[in-house]
Amino acid sequence: MNWTEGTILGLVQGLTEFLPVSSSAHLRVVAALAGWDDPGAAFTAVTQIGTAAAVIVYLRSDIARLGRAWFGSLPLSAGSTGADARGAEAQAADARLAWLIAFGTVPIGACGYLFEDVVKGRLRDLRLMSGALAGVGLLLGAADRWADRRPGARKPLAELSARDGLLIGLAQATALIPGVSRSGATIGGGLVLRYSREAASRFSFLLAVPAVAVSGAFGLHRLYREARQPTSTVAWGPLAGASVVAFLVGYAAIAWFLRYVGGNDFAPFVAYRVGLGLLLLALVLAGRTEAIPAA
Repeated sequence: MNWTEGTILGLVQGLTEFLPVSSSAHLRVVAALAGWDDPGAAFTAVTQIGTAAAVIVYLRSDIARLGRAWFGSLPLSAGSTGADARGAEAQAADARLAWLIAFGTVPIGACGYLFEDVVKGRLRDLRLMSGALAGVGLLLGAADRWADRRPGARKPLAELSARDGLLIGLAQATALIPGVSRSGATIGGGLVLRYSREAASRFSFLLAVPAVAVSGAFGLHRLYREARQPTSTVAWGPLAGASVVAFLVGYAAIAWFLRYVGGNDFAPFVAYRVGLGLLLLALVLAGRTEAIPAA
């Protein structure tokens, strides 16, 4: 990988990580259409460190508050660790949300560990990605419309239950399939469970922090092991550059998306996903690009 490829792929990663369009599919598709080698699951994971940093910086006040409340809820803790005057009820609600984020991360962590070889190999077939892009796009659109039509379909994040947190976590695990989209799956799950677009999106971003950070750490470890081999081709400079670009663009994407969901639906994303999925399938069937990346 050279600097041009790294910069472009970092831009793609940052732009698509938090939008419900699948960053892993876009990295695979852009590389295929440009005639580059498949960047691979490890590259995707490492550049996610940049996007994880973006969401941590953007939601730093929320994350710090939840972290203090979580620490205060531990059995060995001396109690509330917050220096503000917020009541015990608010502290308990924050601690509960922090625990739900932790529990919601377990499914994707377990599935990623158990099915790592499948995720890095057979699931990167462009035909599967095209189906996931279009299919999950239609499901997201249906969930969005259904949520609007159901009475009481605008629950705030404060009403998130343990069951719903786990179900959204299970939805996040499906994002291991390139083309599904982690944010698309979790936001769609939140809409089905009657949460508002804003609540579903914010929980999706908070849920991304541990999942994306751990994934990035494992990806970095895999590349480090590969770099120690005599035939290593790991390009650390372009990889670091891609992560920095992903951070900057990801930060802007988060800010824009949270403003967007305040007064708009997901119809444009649905149309984009379906159109891209059909275009990708047409290119594969026409022989313009290979469905399966080279080993």
